[in-house]
Formats: sequence, C-alpha cells, structure tokens
Amino acid sequence: MNNLLADAARRASRYLESLNDRAVAPEQQAVAELARFDQTFPEHTSSAETVLAELDEFGSPATMASAGGRFFGFVTGGALRASVAASWLATTWDQNGGLVVTSPTNAALECVSLRWMKDIFHLPERSAGGFVTCATAANFSALAAARHALLARAGWDVESNGLFGAPPLTVVVGDEVHASVQKALSLVGFGRDRVVRVPVDAQGRMRLDAFPDVDDRTIVCLQAGNVNSGAFDPIPEICMRAHLDGAWVHIDGAFGMWAAAAPARAHLARGVEDADSWATDAHKWLNVPYDSGLVFTRNADSLRRAMSVGGAYLAQEEDRVPYQYTPDFSRRGRGIEVWAALRELGRSGLADLIERTCRYAGRFAEGLRAGGYRVLNDVVLNQVLVSFGSTERTREVIARVQRDGTCWCGGTVWQGHTAMRISVSSWATTEQDVQRSLAAILNVASR
Repeated sequence: MNNLLADAARRASRYLESLNDRAVAPEQQAVAELARFDQTFPEHTSSAETVLAELDEFGSPATMASAGGRFFGFVTGGALRASVAASWLATTWDQNGGLVVTSPTNAALECVSLRWMKDIFHLPERSAGGFVTCATAANFSALAAARHALLARAGWDVESNGLFGAPPLTVVVGDEVHASVQKALSLVGFGRDRVVRVPVDAQGRMRLDAFPDVDDRTIVCLQAGNVNSGAFDPIPEICMRAHLDGAWVHIDGAFGMWAAAAPARAHLARGVEDADSWATDAHKWLNVPYDSGLVFTRNADSLRRAMSVGGAYLAQEEDRVPYQYTPDFSRRGRGIEVWAALRELGRSGLADLIERTCRYAGRFAEGLRAGGYRVLNDVVLNQVLVSFGSTERTREVIARVQRDGTCWCGGTVWQGHTAMRISVSSWATTEQDVQRSLAAILNVASR
C-alpha cells in the first residue's frame, strides 16, 4: 500500500506540474483514447498498480485543466493545496460523515467550519448548517426548510402529509433566477413555472419598484451574485419589506456570498444576514475539491425537521448529528476539506483570494475594452461578459479561444446578447496567467 500511494502521489504531482505547459482543454486525440476504457467487464482481477497506471495514462491527458490558473469557464475554483491533501487523507480514513459515532473527526470539523463560516458571512450565531453536494442541493434543502416553516405556521405537517391538500404557498423569484433554484423548486414540489417572476434591471438585479405584495405564505428567492453579471439583488430592502409581511427570504449565494470575506467587496453582500436561509458552494470561491455545497437556515429546527425521517431511526444523543441537516444519510466527510481550506487561508488569505480574483476580472475587462470590444456588465465581482460584435462572430471567437488552448472561457446569452463569460475563481490564477490569457483572446478576436 505504501508503494501504491507513493506512486499515486508521484503521478498527481506530475499532473499538477504539467498544467502550466499544456493546453487547458484536452486534445481530441486524448479524448479519443478514452475509448480504451470501454471494455467488457474483466473476468479476472488486476493489480491496483495496473489500475492506477491505466487511469493516469488514459485519464489524465483527457481532463480539463481546471485545477490550473487559466480555466475561466462557468464559476469553477481550483483546489487549495491543503484541501487536496486533506481530501487524500480523508479518503484514506474512509469515514461515513453522516453520524458522529461513525466519524467523530468529521463531525467536530463540521461544527468548527460552520462556526467559522457563520462568522465570515455574519450569519446569526444560532443558525444551523449542513454539508451537501452543491448549490442545487443546498437550495433544495433550504426551500424544504422554508416549506416546513410556512406550512407548520398554517397548521400543516408537510413531512407527514405531503403537499396534497396543503395550503398553497407562493414563490417569488427574479427574472434571472439561476437554474439551480429552478431545479430545486421542482424537486421540493413547488414547480419551476408556478412562480411569481419579478423584472430585473440592466445588471440582472431584481427591481425593487416591481416587487409584488407578499404574505406569510410566501417564499422570496434572492440572488447574491448573478451568474452572468455578478450583481446582487437589493437584499436589505427586500428582506425588510418581505419580513414585514411574514414572508421567508432565501438567498442563492452560490459564489457571491463569499464577497463578505473581502473588506473591499463586503458592501455587495450587505444585508445577506437578514435572510432566513442561504445556499452557497465551497468548491467555487473557497477552492475545495468537488463536490462541496452548504445550506444554512436561521431557524435550526426548520432545517432539522425538513430533513427528518420520523421515528427514532439512527437515533443519536449528540447535540448535532450531521445527517439530520442534509438529505443524505451516508456521505463523505466534506467538512474535513472545508476546514482545511479555511485553516490554510485564515481571514487575511480568504480576503486576498476574493479580492485578487476580482482584481484580475477587472484587468480582463480593461484589456478587452482597450481592444475595442464591448464589456456588457458592470464588473463588480469576478464575472466579465464580453461581446465581440455579432452573435456569430462572438461564438466563433469563443470556439477559437477554446481550441487555442491558452485559456478556456465559456459562452452565455444574457439579456439578448451572446457573450463570452470569463469567471476568475481560482487561487492558482496569477497576473501572468491573466496577461497570457488576455493576449490570446485579443489575438484570436483580431483575426
């Protein structure tokens, strides 16, 4: 086992060292070589060394180099050094993170990590949290907690009786609600389309003047960080208005909530703490390995009851049993990697990570404008949208940049405009990466 793990470490180190010199997207030949995995189920055993060698030989070249500093697609972070090493160690421990008794270490680190993150986001001290797979799962869990709280207030036990015959609830979203919230709404039984949609402004923010009347059977879903523009809904004003009428306010803050960690950007997240529930990711701006999402609720009982199974199944006496706050029973110990990332960065390192990547986004925007191209959004965070002219030309530039391999940026359609979206989210990105990538984009666009 020692030799096998040492071999894995050598291969992993070699992979990471190669990222600066290889194309960000895999070569087509490398992708074609993945067909070597498509074999009939083996009749005989193979050595672990053979399995690892095959994975590295055929798998590593066909990966997207998203762990490096020049991947700007979607909103994808890298993985901090401590979080990678912690993930390896946690995998070796092979703990079931759902119970305290099956993983005391994970349970302890979850509690510490949750306390630290509540401090970072300025959330109420008595709020509860759970470690889930992603923001979609976090939104689902938070909306289930909201559903429980509002229906319990109306005298309906939704966990026991379901939604058949339940008092109707209203859901309010912005016109640019993210797909993860829409999916969560369908999973929790509200439906993607059975919502009240509020018009948004030129940056994708919910318009306060168009906000509807709400009541104590209303769930309002706000955005902290529009996935295209990075803009924030008017959270303080809507929280105040919604709470006056008894509504529940949920924040989809998959990446934007982390702005609270950087003093120069914290004003964007002002008022987030006034909501009733929150969803965010750790595998985006905190830069831990996939997959790692987080749900928080102001009222701990609402989340715990929404995630309950009834009866005394797996009854435990500890103050906080991890599975009682998430949809999962058995799961990996995500709290270990989150703790490692927060412990490595500290308050100053986290602030620097957020501010540095935002500054790099601003550098992209400046360079693209100087090149004569239109930046569509106010670059207030880490997102940059740029048009290179017509829809066809912009799509062609995106495709050629991706084929060029210097960097990788995705495409989007925002408020009727086709655009390249540049999301700077990785700790590994350097000034040199930005200069090199910007030059490549401008070179392709000019041709």
